[in-house]
Amino acid sequence: RNFKSKIGNGFGKFPSYHAIQLNDTHPAVAIPELMRILVDEEKIGWDEAWEITTKTFSYTNHTILAEALETWDHSLFQRFLPDVYEIIKKIDEQFVKELEEKSYSKEKIEEMRMISNGRIKMAWLSIYGGHTINGVAQLHTDILKNQTLKDWYELYPNKFQNKTNGITPRRWIALCNPELTVFITNLLGTDAWLKDLTMLKELEKYKNDPILLKEFLAIKHAKKVELAEYIKEHEKILIEPSSIFDIQIKRLHEYKRQLLKAFYILDLYNRLKADPEMDMVPRTFIFGAKAAPGYVRAKGIIKFINDIAKVVNNDTSIQNKMKVVFVENYRVSYAEKLFPAADLSEQISTAGKEASGTGNMKFMLNGTPTIGTLDGANVEIVEEAGEENNFIFGAKVEEIEEIYESYNPHEYYEKVEGLKKVVDSLIDGTFDDGGTGIFKELHDSLLKGASWHRADHYFILKDFEDYRKTQDRVDLAYRNQLEWAKKCWVNMANAGKFSSDRTILQYAKEIWDVKPI
Repeated sequence: RNFKSKIGNGFGKFPSYHAIQLNDTHPAVAIPELMRILVDEEKIGWDEAWEITTKTFSYTNHTILAEALETWDHSLFQRFLPDVYEIIKKIDEQFVKELEEKSYSKEKIEEMRMISNGRIKMAWLSIYGGHTINGVAQLHTDILKNQTLKDWYELYPNKFQNKTNGITPRRWIALCNPELTVFITNLLGTDAWLKDLTMLKELEKYKNDPILLKEFLAIKHAKKVELAEYIKEHEKILIEPSSIFDIQIKRLHEYKRQLLKAFYILDLYNRLKADPEMDMVPRTFIFGAKAAPGYVRAKGIIKFINDIAKVVNNDTSIQNKMKVVFVENYRVSYAEKLFPAADLSEQISTAGKEASGTGNMKFMLNGTPTIGTLDGANVEIVEEAGEENNFIFGAKVEEIEEIYESYNPHEYYEKVEGLKKVVDSLIDGTFDDGGTGIFKELHDSLLKGASWHRADHYFILKDFEDYRKTQDRVDLAYRNQLEWAKKCWVNMANAGKFSSDRTILQYAKEIWDVKPI
């Protein structure tokens, strides 16, 4: 209505005034709905309406996981959106005809068509009905093109782009870390960097200045003290600001591997119990996460971590060398306290599963090295700041592809020192799941698999030993505070690429064809 009141009925100009970005497949029904409006209400011919629609829509894929490639039972559309369903059927028929003209096999057509086996494939509808498809990190986009959406990339190679995610520096440093913001502004002589984050690169020349690095460390310590006070007040747990604040905050999902970190914590505790004089820098492990309401296994992982925390935090014999905190009700306001105070950013997802991540960027901007796999935007973080200033471990995408069919987690379960003990703590009575069976189900998921996945399908057991060795490297590196500060500094100075300003400008220029005012 707004378009018609200003422009009239010249709908050919509609894409010049409107660009609609589909964030994953949740809003994909907008494509056939626009077609319905144009064809049924505005009486525009099908071909013209389709051209308008495809010039209007573009699609961002945010994850390769199946739950984001939505499919819906066609009967739901028939019942609740019958007119839209008829449009989808016509779009499907048109697409099938296109593939037939290109001599695609019947089997391949059945795989790629919008409606198949009684399901409407919303991702396929988004790709076909849009002019651009993008991933949100270079590795993610490469996986889309070479694996997940390979057939579509071969059909429409010019539709595919990459738009690496970004974060807003106004919130994730200026608002949540004003002390560091003032420090940077004074060094650069301007606050213009908050609107042009690439200016941070000018700070790299100070990476060997011991006076500035000590001031930088003092700011970090002050933020750790603030967080410790907040946690004391809200979680009733005392943590030591001089310990390493090792933080993993993100949605709880198996592929993000909070369980890997939990196993490491329990193994470290077991080693400390066996050798109370073990030489280690005290460590505070902090988790923040929420699970989807129906994600029972994720809720089991949350309970497991909290049970570990109770054991560790109440054991006076370990002399406060370890603490574990699972923050209650993790949210943005809590995150604003966690990101500035972190010493170590945990980004340990299975390689090839994390589309991008933005928490990794928020940590980086606040001067925190990453311990992580070469997954998502971690790859680009390492490219910008250097692998020597971060802690990379684990199987790479190519290795996982190579071993996928033959992988046997029992090999690691039996041979890796200490691993069997922590895995079996799920079922040997060390912890109590209240009779729900969820800990047994977690144990089975690692060693037996389930009807919908292979055993240890996120390669936790395979990566455990490398993760443990890499954590040992963190412990050693942290002891030299000036060298540690240098790693932190170089990460911060090279965070300029990860501004949402850059991301939005790329969308505007390369997808929406929108020029700045």
